[in-house]
Amino acid sequence: MDTPGIHEPRHKLGHLMVKLAQQTIPHADVVCMMVDISKPPDELDRRIAELVGQSRTPRLLVLNKVDVRPRHGPHLEDHRALGTWDMELAVSARTGDGLPALVDELVGRLPLGEPLFPDDWLVDQSVQHLAAELVREKVLRFTHHEVPHAVAIEVEEWQERGQMTYIRMSINVERESQKGIIIGAKGERLKHIGQAARQDIERLIEAKVYLDLWVKVRPDWRDDPASLGWLGYRLKDFS
Repeated sequence: MDTPGIHEPRHKLGHLMVKLAQQTIPHADVVCMMVDISKPPDELDRRIAELVGQSRTPRLLVLNKVDVRPRHGPHLEDHRALGTWDMELAVSARTGDGLPALVDELVGRLPLGEPLFPDDWLVDQSVQHLAAELVREKVLRFTHHEVPHAVAIEVEEWQERGQMTYIRMSINVERESQKGIIIGAKGERLKHIGQAARQDIERLIEAKVYLDLWVKVRPDWRDDPASLGWLGYRLKDFS
């Protein structure tokens, strides 16, 4: 299960993401807590460790960034003291060191069972959802994180027109200034976003695509349950 990260939420969407992650822990077969070994644990680390400690499943402490020299001495014992661990593993996400051992430990602790999905399934998301994610990825790339997480993509139309697939999507942002950043001078940035996303979508669906992108302002959509529901988030999760 790929859950949202546990963080300090600043809006309703953030609260939902944290809630979903917290609800997943009791149902997991194995829980890993990954920490940055190059620095001491902070208050958020301690809160996450407390949540992990409530799980009755195997708990692994994953020490990431072993390739980075700590600035103020070793912090291993501080991270160990966060909880009781069945095993600790040292890894480097950047170099890949220790990752095969981590995978082996995870697989060894998982129960045997029937496959959850058919062999030919690569993901459990619709093609439309994946196409929207490709557009969002290009927005973040071409805006250089000037519009970080205030972007939501909505597929408004998807039609097969002969040999061409027509796709219309809205890029939703929270402020007029963000809209201007995405569109760019004379629309050049939006054009580049569309060109790059179209090429990826064509590879995804193996067909020619006409991609029609519109940028819309939804003020503070991450704090508006109505907007969140319209964008596909379940309103009951906010109760």
